[in-house]
Amino acid sequence: MAAQTPALDAPPLERFTYDDAIVRKFTLATILWGVVAMLVGVLIAGQLAFPQLNLGLEWTSFGRLRPLHTNAAVFAFAGNAIFAAVYYSTQRLCKARMWSDKLSNLHFWGWQTIIVCAALTLPLGITQGKEYAELEWPIDLMIAVVWLGFFGTNFFMTLKVRRERHMYVALWFYIATIITVTMLHVFNSLALPLAVVETIKTGHWPTGTDWLKSWSVYAGAQDAFMQWWYGHNAVAFFLTTPFLGLMYYFLPKAADRPVYSYRLSIVHFWSLVFIYIWAGPHHLHYTAVPQWASTLGMIFSVMLWMPSWGGMINGLLTLRGAWNKVAGDPILKFFVWGITFYGMSTFEGPMLAIKSVNSLSHYTDWTIAHVHAGALGWNGLLTFGMVYWLAPRIFQAPVWSKKLIAAHFYTSTIGLALYVLAIYTAGITQGLMWRAFDETGALQYPNFVETLVNLMPMYWIRILGGTLYFAGMVLCAFNIFMTWKARPATYDVPVHEAPALSPVYVDPPPPPTVLTANVEFGKELESKVVQGWFHRVWERKPLKFSLLTLAAVVIASLFEAIPTFLIRSNVPSIASVQPYTPLELAGRDVYIAEGCYNCHSQMIRPIYAEVKRYGEYSKPGEFVYDHPFQWGSRRIGPDLAREGGKQSIDWQIRHLENPRQLVAQSTMPTYAHLLEQKVNFEAIQGRVTAMAMLGVPYGDAVKPGEAEKLARAQAKELVAQLVAQGGYADVGETKALALAAYLQRLGTDLSKPAPAATTAANPGGTP
Repeated sequence: MAAQTPALDAPPLERFTYDDAIVRKFTLATILWGVVAMLVGVLIAGQLAFPQLNLGLEWTSFGRLRPLHTNAAVFAFAGNAIFAAVYYSTQRLCKARMWSDKLSNLHFWGWQTIIVCAALTLPLGITQGKEYAELEWPIDLMIAVVWLGFFGTNFFMTLKVRRERHMYVALWFYIATIITVTMLHVFNSLALPLAVVETIKTGHWPTGTDWLKSWSVYAGAQDAFMQWWYGHNAVAFFLTTPFLGLMYYFLPKAADRPVYSYRLSIVHFWSLVFIYIWAGPHHLHYTAVPQWASTLGMIFSVMLWMPSWGGMINGLLTLRGAWNKVAGDPILKFFVWGITFYGMSTFEGPMLAIKSVNSLSHYTDWTIAHVHAGALGWNGLLTFGMVYWLAPRIFQAPVWSKKLIAAHFYTSTIGLALYVLAIYTAGITQGLMWRAFDETGALQYPNFVETLVNLMPMYWIRILGGTLYFAGMVLCAFNIFMTWKARPATYDVPVHEAPALSPVYVDPPPPPTVLTANVEFGKELESKVVQGWFHRVWERKPLKFSLLTLAAVVIASLFEAIPTFLIRSNVPSIASVQPYTPLELAGRDVYIAEGCYNCHSQMIRPIYAEVKRYGEYSKPGEFVYDHPFQWGSRRIGPDLAREGGKQSIDWQIRHLENPRQLVAQSTMPTYAHLLEQKVNFEAIQGRVTAMAMLGVPYGDAVKPGEAEKLARAQAKELVAQLVAQGGYADVGETKALALAAYLQRLGTDLSKPAPAATTAANPGGTP
């Protein structure tokens, strides 16, 4: 760091201490939630091979537990690790205690409350149905308050009262994280709660858990764009930038070596922040979003490879001259392998963004392998290295067993290798089987379950790999617990001294240029920029630095979002597409609550094999009434975009009751509980009203009692069909019938003639 230019009257030394109690809390929470996240991961991996592990309970189905696993891994395990790293390193880098101990503790307990709320609501089917953003609106509000109100305020105020003039590179990444995650969370989470609708329309608060229900203000292609603008950049600014800050602080500490290149860190930071935010639409190649948007996402994703590898190179070359330490230090092994996995993931990510590759990989387990290589390899291994380095410093006792650290390292890396290699194989197998044709031009594997059967050996290996990684997590938890147990009765709190920042500061002169005196100004300026002179000025001005970071992410976001929302040709309307009937709307909410989007897509891409398998490819105008969109990102079961009318209503009900009575090799969980649980017909009116408030043309169906009347009439018609088909006659008021009504509607609008006008009696059309 640059030396501070002394003022004539040097400020007096100030005495201060660091708050390591908050670091201890977040570290222990990291371990606790890590065990939970990995345990749930092993359970749902097992369910894909052995559906009996669903236990026949509605709360333990794959569709409900998969969001619990992802939220626990990302926001509980990785999130608490981020906060432990930020609180420890920020105080040392700023030579200042966190601005408010009260805010630190409010942040800790607030974040754990959010995690507990997620753990309670997701298994109950209380979800928004948007990947990585499933939590309902009250929890979203809590996240905003805790993240920005408690954490953000405390962090930026600590920067303000710091005693170190220039901000070290780790702080740059923390700034980018806080600013960008706030923006992503707020705009992607905009939703209309049922509680607001009912209060406005009736003056009454909804009963039961209905008050938690909400719907995205965006619909269809626009909702998909917002979701993956958020989803991809949640990976970027929650699972990448803060962990790069962690790397830049803890790796040099552990290796006792300076960061390899200050200039490379500047290029790494700004190019990453500016480029990453553009890349989200590459998740939507060949879907119903505008092609220009996904192409733009692909271009910037490929560009992203360069700054990402710049960070990897900067990390690994920090160990120059210290590689001999890696052989004997398992903590450094965790760091080295974590950074290596970062390099592999950030090479593979841009490759998967290329359309030709994505056409094979998308909706397959290849994406799952890629995500886990990054999350368990990069985030997980780096977290373990940080925790083991921190433990003796924050607990003031030596790590209980270095042999257990080594055992954890080898157990985790072997488990991770087994996991990702098996699932890479599964993903490529899926993609190739789905597009395979025989010599007659027919699909070689027309039945989806044929692909599933071929994946079973890989799924068994995944269970083994995941179990080993979980076992390593348990070893870590035991080792840290024993270290904590050996802590002193009273922690020693060292007192530090540093002068306050002088209000008067004179920038040092620009570094001497290496160019000759008579060269043109442009080259001299270029030389100064390369040497980081301008950046040194920004590093001592947190507000200016933060505004520049905000500008970088906002410019890219607006450039993509404005055309998507304002140019009507991006989402052309289809006259025959009408709103869902009230009963179908209720069934759609059941579909979302059960997490069906975790296994089924509703998006047929204009790829010959998909059109041959599923039917006409999907159009943007089909989804204009979908709040939220349900395109999915994975196919464990077949695509449902053209499901309507393919099977009888009796088949749909029996398939929900027990899939294996119709498809013997299916791994879908049973949904027998839906044949017993009743639809709250009285609450359907609020759902229709909410959709109307979001712009869905429901006409007279918004009148009090009209939606319930229409829903009961359609249920009666469907029961009559069931009886005629020899099916159950007593499911007329059940969630199973509502869900079947929704499934029977999917994809049927394109084959209908355009109506002269939408009628109140049948606003969506009865399939």
